[in-house]
Amino acid sequence: MCGILAVLGFAGDSQAKRVRVLELSRRLKHRGPDWSGLYQHGDCYLAHQRLAVIDPASGDQPLLNEDGTVVVTVNGEIYNHEQLRKLLHNHKFRTGSDCDVIAHLYEEYGENFVDMLDGMFSFVLLDRRDNSFIVARDAIGITSLYIGWGLDGSVWISSELKGLHDDCEHFECFPPGHMYSSKQGGLRRWYNPPWFSESIPSIPYDPLTLRRAFENAVIKRLMTDVPFGVLLSGGLDSSLVASVTARHLASTKAAKQWGPQLHSFCVGLEGSPDLKAAREVADYLGTVHHEFHFTVQDGIDAIEDVIYHIETYDVTTIRASTPMFLMSRKIKSLGVKMVLSGEGADEIFGGYLYFHKAPNKEEFHRETCHKIKALHQYDCLRANKSTSAWGLEARVPFLDKEFINVAMSIDPKWKMAKREEGRIEKWVLRKAFDDEEHPYLPKHILYRQKEQFSDGVGYSWIDGLKEHAAQHVTDKMIENASHIYPHNTPTTKEGYYYRMIFERFFPQNSARLSVPGGPSVACSTAKAIEWDDAWSNNLDPSGRAALGVHLSAYDKHVGTINAGMVPSEIGGDVRSIMEVTAPGVAIQS
Repeated sequence: MCGILAVLGFAGDSQAKRVRVLELSRRLKHRGPDWSGLYQHGDCYLAHQRLAVIDPASGDQPLLNEDGTVVVTVNGEIYNHEQLRKLLHNHKFRTGSDCDVIAHLYEEYGENFVDMLDGMFSFVLLDRRDNSFIVARDAIGITSLYIGWGLDGSVWISSELKGLHDDCEHFECFPPGHMYSSKQGGLRRWYNPPWFSESIPSIPYDPLTLRRAFENAVIKRLMTDVPFGVLLSGGLDSSLVASVTARHLASTKAAKQWGPQLHSFCVGLEGSPDLKAAREVADYLGTVHHEFHFTVQDGIDAIEDVIYHIETYDVTTIRASTPMFLMSRKIKSLGVKMVLSGEGADEIFGGYLYFHKAPNKEEFHRETCHKIKALHQYDCLRANKSTSAWGLEARVPFLDKEFINVAMSIDPKWKMAKREEGRIEKWVLRKAFDDEEHPYLPKHILYRQKEQFSDGVGYSWIDGLKEHAAQHVTDKMIENASHIYPHNTPTTKEGYYYRMIFERFFPQNSARLSVPGGPSVACSTAKAIEWDDAWSNNLDPSGRAALGVHLSAYDKHVGTINAGMVPSEIGGDVRSIMEVTAPGVAIQS
């Protein structure tokens, strides 16, 4: 991932403005430590901090077209850039960078070229001929992006809040799947897939079609000129990413350059469920496996850095970001610059355990749509910023545009968990890769129960966070929370603790408004809480809050936990090893 900053219409002393843009751009240098660039044309400034993954030798930014009239600063990867270059045979490219196609596509097709891009991206394009500009963000919001406005009428674009929050009167999250056009004077949505309307699909489930779509999504993401690996928690999603990558790596250019053996990475507390499962998957796939351990205290000590980098006070996101943040630093120290990760599958397939309680296929499908549309505020934000904090790029094949179209066109009745038929959460995905002749994964991994990342790294991680917060936030502080934080008022001591740190770094009202809120159980939307009356008294984002579903669910003491105290009987070993028997799944406890 790179870091981009653009200030458009920044009138006044140009030297002073240039110095300020450079100063702010340096706040994003962690995202792109390999090179810095700044292009100025009149009162418009385009800055770039580069993480060199494709064409490291010549792909420095900002990028220009042949005569220098179109300038672009980009964060992301364009996986179909070679196909797009063939459409642009009359154009001369300055570099081998995948992002070099953007300026030329604009020349050829005008502002309506964005839907032609297959990848993850945020970019600002300046047309010097009429001083117009466009800004665009990828379909799901895998790359982070913010927009702000100065009192002088300037428009600001930044990969992170910290690049603009001190200089803008108002700023907000740039919506995914949208573009901003200075000519048309505002935002419009360029991403309009069939599922976006939330109408209920009716296409029958075809496991081979789903399998092929996912394999294609993984293969296109093996485009790299630098060492890479996979994040492997041992859960279904990351294990499938690793399995498909290992199966197809040998035939790629990356294998010729860096060798055919895949590297995998896992993080967890000593003895955590993820470490054990990941080690087993790595042995099965034959990866070079790297296992990183951290302690609860290591995580607590990193919380302030994590909140500064991920720019949220959302409890779930902070819980999961901290181990990912620590792991990313270790991965980068090994010389790896890109990893594949498993985000998105739970949203697409209803993998969170609360989906077991969906009353019908219509509500199930609408909830998956809402979850996908909100990914940019949660798991995409975590995956992008936790890794980018150390100059590491995360690619997410489950969020491939074409794969999402295939997966979201399946009649949702097939996605619903039905224990009496041996169908657990994400059954359609598991079944698609349940190949007896050429198995992708061991059966008990393929049918392992869902663990949220913040749970799977070790249950004592979340319990330790709550205990730490209880030592720093008093009952009186919680009682008066609505007066101190009237917007998204924290309801737990853990949430209050994170909010205090966030407000210290980002005190503006626009900053607190950029973070989503509302009640949740096991990562649900507020609407889904209505599916089970018991959940309204158990609003915790951990998967263990899915009472009656998770095999290590919180017990009757959950109210005490939410207050910050940790009963000794909660935690311990995960009971999630599943044994597959005909015709369904029997759970061994």
